[in-house]
Amino acid sequence: MIDHADDLASVQAATERLLHAVGTLDNAAVTQSSRLPGWTLGHVLTHLARNADALVNVLEGRPMYASAEARDADIEAGAARPLDEQLADVRESAERFRAAGAAPADWSRTVALRNGVTDRAERVPFRRWIEVELHHVDLGTGYELEDLPADFTEREIAFLAARFGGHPDVPATTLSDTDGRTWTTGGGADGGPVTVEGTPADLLGWLAGRRDGGALSVKGGDLPKLPPL
Repeated sequence: MIDHADDLASVQAATERLLHAVGTLDNAAVTQSSRLPGWTLGHVLTHLARNADALVNVLEGRPMYASAEARDADIEAGAARPLDEQLADVRESAERFRAAGAAPADWSRTVALRNGVTDRAERVPFRRWIEVELHHVDLGTGYELEDLPADFTEREIAFLAARFGGHPDVPATTLSDTDGRTWTTGGGADGGPVTVEGTPADLLGWLAGRRDGGALSVKGGDLPKLPPL
Protein backbone atom coordinates (compact mmCIF):
# COMPACT_ATOMS: atom_id res chain seq x y z
CA MET A 1 0.00 0.00 0.00
CA ILE A 2 1.37 3.40 -1.00
CA ASP A 3 1.75 6.06 1.67
CA HIS A 4 2.48 9.29 -0.18
CA ALA A 5 3.23 11.18 3.04
CA ASP A 6 5.82 8.61 4.06
CA ASP A 7 7.34 8.76 0.58
CA LEU A 8 7.51 12.55 0.75
CA ALA A 9 9.48 12.25 3.99
CA SER A 10 11.80 9.73 2.33
CA VAL A 11 12.34 12.14 -0.57
CA GLN A 12 13.35 14.86 1.85
CA ALA A 13 15.78 12.56 3.68
CA ALA A 14 17.32 11.37 0.40
CA THR A 15 17.68 14.96 -0.79
CA GLU A 16 19.49 15.93 2.39
CA ARG A 17 21.90 12.99 1.96
CA LEU A 18 22.65 14.11 -1.58
CA LEU A 19 23.11 17.77 -0.65
CA HIS A 20 25.44 16.84 2.20
CA ALA A 21 27.57 14.65 -0.07
CA VAL A 22 27.77 17.18 -2.89
CA GLY A 23 28.43 19.99 -0.45
CA THR A 24 31.85 18.51 0.30
CA LEU A 25 32.97 18.98 -3.32
CA ASP A 26 34.56 22.01 -4.95
CA ASN A 27 33.43 24.09 -7.90
CA ALA A 28 35.58 22.14 -10.33
CA ALA A 29 33.54 19.02 -9.59
CA VAL A 30 30.53 20.22 -11.59
CA THR A 31 32.51 19.84 -14.83
CA GLN A 32 33.67 16.30 -14.02
CA SER A 33 32.03 13.36 -15.77
CA SER A 34 29.24 11.59 -13.98
CA ARG A 35 28.41 7.93 -14.49
CA LEU A 36 25.81 8.90 -17.09
CA PRO A 37 27.30 9.04 -20.59
CA GLY A 38 27.70 12.61 -21.81
CA TRP A 39 26.63 14.19 -18.53
CA THR A 40 28.77 16.00 -16.00
CA LEU A 41 27.89 16.29 -12.33
CA GLY A 42 26.45 19.67 -13.23
CA HIS A 43 24.08 18.06 -15.73
CA VAL A 44 22.87 15.59 -13.09
CA LEU A 45 22.33 18.28 -10.45
CA THR A 46 20.50 20.56 -12.88
CA HIS A 47 18.32 17.67 -14.01
CA LEU A 48 17.40 16.91 -10.40
CA ALA A 49 16.33 20.50 -9.84
CA ARG A 50 14.31 20.72 -13.04
CA ASN A 51 12.72 17.32 -12.39
CA ALA A 52 11.48 18.58 -9.01
CA ASP A 53 9.86 21.54 -10.74
CA ALA A 54 8.45 19.25 -13.44
CA LEU A 55 6.80 17.07 -10.80
CA VAL A 56 5.33 20.18 -9.18
CA ASN A 57 3.78 20.83 -12.59
CA VAL A 58 2.38 17.30 -12.58
CA LEU A 59 0.87 17.64 -9.12
CA GLU A 60 -0.66 21.00 -10.03
CA GLY A 61 -2.17 19.80 -13.32
CA ARG A 62 0.24 21.35 -15.81
CA PRO A 63 2.34 19.58 -18.47
CA MET A 64 5.44 18.04 -16.91
CA TYR A 65 7.75 19.81 -19.39
CA ALA A 66 6.97 22.34 -22.11
CA SER A 67 8.63 19.94 -24.55
CA ALA A 68 11.41 17.37 -24.70
CA GLU A 69 13.59 19.99 -26.35
CA ALA A 70 12.93 22.53 -23.60
CA ARG A 71 13.76 19.92 -20.96
CA ASP A 72 17.10 19.14 -22.59
CA ALA A 73 17.90 22.82 -23.16
CA ASP A 74 17.25 23.68 -19.51
CA ILE A 75 19.61 20.94 -18.34
CA GLU A 76 22.34 22.04 -20.74
CA ALA A 77 21.94 25.69 -19.83
CA GLY A 78 22.34 25.04 -16.11
CA ALA A 79 25.05 22.40 -16.14
CA ALA A 80 28.08 24.69 -15.90
CA ARG A 81 26.87 26.85 -13.01
CA PRO A 82 29.08 27.08 -9.89
CA LEU A 83 28.49 24.47 -7.23
CA ASP A 84 26.86 26.85 -4.76
CA GLU A 85 24.26 27.81 -7.38
CA GLN A 86 23.65 24.16 -8.17
CA LEU A 87 23.14 23.27 -4.52
CA ALA A 88 20.81 26.21 -3.95
CA ASP A 89 18.77 25.22 -7.01
CA VAL A 90 18.45 21.60 -5.88
CA ARG A 91 17.50 22.70 -2.36
CA GLU A 92 14.99 25.36 -3.43
CA SER A 93 13.33 23.17 -6.06
CA ALA A 94 13.11 20.34 -3.51
CA GLU A 95 11.29 22.73 -1.17
CA ARG A 96 8.85 23.64 -3.94
CA PHE A 97 8.15 19.95 -4.47
CA ARG A 98 7.72 19.40 -0.72
CA ALA A 99 5.24 22.28 -0.53
CA ALA A 100 3.27 20.96 -3.49
CA GLY A 101 3.16 17.55 -1.87
CA ALA A 102 1.95 19.00 1.41
CA ALA A 103 -0.98 20.82 -0.18
CA PRO A 104 -4.45 19.26 0.27
CA ALA A 105 -5.18 17.10 -2.76
CA ASP A 106 -6.98 14.06 -4.10
CA TRP A 107 -4.09 11.61 -4.14
CA SER A 108 -6.17 8.97 -5.92
CA ARG A 109 -6.50 11.11 -9.04
CA THR A 110 -4.72 10.28 -12.30
CA VAL A 111 -1.91 12.60 -13.38
CA ALA A 112 -0.04 12.93 -16.68
CA LEU A 113 3.72 12.45 -16.86
CA ARG A 114 5.98 12.40 -19.96
CA ASN A 115 5.43 10.62 -23.27
CA GLY A 116 1.80 9.78 -22.62
CA VAL A 117 2.50 8.02 -19.31
CA THR A 118 -0.12 8.42 -16.60
CA ASP A 119 -0.12 7.34 -12.97
CA ARG A 120 -1.93 7.93 -9.71
CA ALA A 121 -0.88 11.10 -7.91
CA GLU A 122 0.03 9.07 -4.82
CA ARG A 123 2.88 7.45 -6.75
CA VAL A 124 4.54 10.74 -7.73
CA PRO A 125 6.51 11.07 -4.47
CA PHE A 126 7.99 7.60 -5.00
CA ARG A 127 8.92 8.56 -8.56
CA ARG A 128 10.75 11.58 -7.17
CA TRP A 129 12.47 9.38 -4.59
CA ILE A 130 13.72 7.21 -7.46
CA GLU A 131 15.20 10.25 -9.19
CA VAL A 132 17.04 11.44 -6.09
CA GLU A 133 18.43 8.07 -5.04
CA LEU A 134 19.56 6.78 -8.44
CA HIS A 135 21.03 10.09 -9.54
CA HIS A 136 22.91 10.32 -6.24
CA VAL A 137 24.56 7.06 -7.29
CA ASP A 138 25.12 8.47 -10.79
CA LEU A 139 27.16 11.34 -9.35
CA GLY A 140 29.91 8.86 -8.48
CA THR A 141 30.76 10.55 -5.19
CA GLY A 142 30.87 7.34 -3.13
CA TYR A 143 27.16 6.61 -2.72
CA GLU A 144 26.53 3.20 -4.24
CA LEU A 145 23.56 0.97 -4.94
CA GLU A 146 24.47 -1.01 -1.84
CA ASP A 147 23.96 2.17 0.22
CA LEU A 148 20.35 2.66 -0.85
CA PRO A 149 17.69 2.13 1.83
CA ALA A 150 16.59 -1.52 1.76
CA ASP A 151 12.89 -0.66 1.48
CA PHE A 152 13.61 1.61 -1.46
CA THR A 153 15.61 -1.09 -3.27
CA GLU A 154 12.85 -3.66 -2.82
CA ARG A 155 10.17 -1.28 -4.08
CA GLU A 156 12.24 -0.12 -7.03
CA ILE A 157 12.93 -3.69 -8.13
CA ALA A 158 9.18 -4.35 -8.01
CA PHE A 159 8.48 -1.08 -9.87
CA LEU A 160 10.90 -1.90 -12.67
CA ALA A 161 9.80 -5.54 -12.87
CA ALA A 162 6.25 -4.28 -13.42
CA ARG A 163 7.48 -1.77 -15.99
CA PHE A 164 9.06 -4.51 -18.09
CA GLY A 165 6.16 -6.92 -17.56
CA GLY A 166 4.83 -8.13 -20.90
CA HIS A 167 7.46 -6.15 -22.81
CA PRO A 168 7.76 -7.47 -26.38
CA ASP A 169 11.57 -7.58 -26.17
CA VAL A 170 11.86 -9.34 -22.80
CA PRO A 171 11.24 -13.09 -22.32
CA ALA A 172 9.46 -14.44 -19.27
CA THR A 173 11.89 -13.84 -16.40
CA THR A 174 11.89 -14.58 -12.70
CA LEU A 175 14.05 -12.39 -10.50
CA SER A 176 15.33 -13.83 -7.24
CA ASP A 177 17.42 -12.02 -4.64
CA THR A 178 19.66 -13.27 -1.88
CA ASP A 179 16.99 -12.42 0.71
CA GLY A 180 14.59 -14.95 -0.81
CA ARG A 181 12.28 -12.50 -2.57
CA THR A 182 11.08 -13.11 -6.12
CA TRP A 183 9.49 -11.01 -8.85
CA THR A 184 8.36 -11.81 -12.39
CA THR A 185 8.82 -9.65 -15.45
CA GLY A 186 8.90 -9.79 -19.23
CA GLY A 187 6.86 -12.42 -21.00
CA GLY A 188 6.29 -10.64 -24.28
CA ALA A 189 9.24 -12.13 -26.18
CA ASP A 190 9.97 -15.69 -27.22
CA GLY A 191 12.16 -17.77 -24.98
CA GLY A 192 12.32 -18.36 -21.29
CA PRO A 193 11.43 -18.86 -18.64
CA VAL A 194 14.74 -17.44 -17.43
CA THR A 195 15.71 -17.09 -13.77
CA VAL A 196 18.03 -14.25 -12.79
CA GLU A 197 19.56 -14.37 -9.32
CA GLY A 198 21.71 -11.92 -7.38
CA THR A 199 21.94 -9.41 -4.58
CA PRO A 200 19.24 -6.74 -4.36
CA ALA A 201 21.77 -4.09 -5.42
CA ASP A 202 22.91 -6.08 -8.46
CA LEU A 203 19.35 -6.84 -9.54
CA LEU A 204 18.39 -3.19 -9.19
CA GLY A 205 21.52 -2.06 -11.01
CA TRP A 206 20.73 -4.31 -13.95
CA LEU A 207 17.05 -3.37 -14.12
CA ALA A 208 17.85 0.34 -13.86
CA GLY A 209 20.63 0.25 -16.45
CA ARG A 210 23.33 1.04 -13.89
CA ARG A 211 25.10 -2.34 -14.06
CA ASP A 212 25.66 -4.80 -16.89
CA GLY A 213 24.40 -7.82 -14.97
CA GLY A 214 27.78 -9.50 -14.93
CA ALA A 215 27.47 -10.26 -11.22
CA LEU A 216 24.12 -12.02 -11.68
CA SER A 217 23.62 -15.74 -12.23
CA VAL A 218 21.22 -16.88 -14.94
CA LYS A 219 19.39 -20.17 -15.38
CA GLY A 220 17.35 -21.28 -18.37
CA GLY A 221 18.98 -19.07 -20.97
CA ASP A 222 20.99 -15.91 -21.48
CA LEU A 223 20.62 -12.76 -19.43
CA PRO A 224 17.79 -10.84 -21.11
CA LYS A 225 18.70 -7.58 -22.80
CA LEU A 226 16.53 -4.91 -21.28
CA PRO A 227 15.29 -1.89 -23.25
CA PRO A 228 16.40 1.53 -22.04
CA LEU A 229 14.27 3.25 -19.43
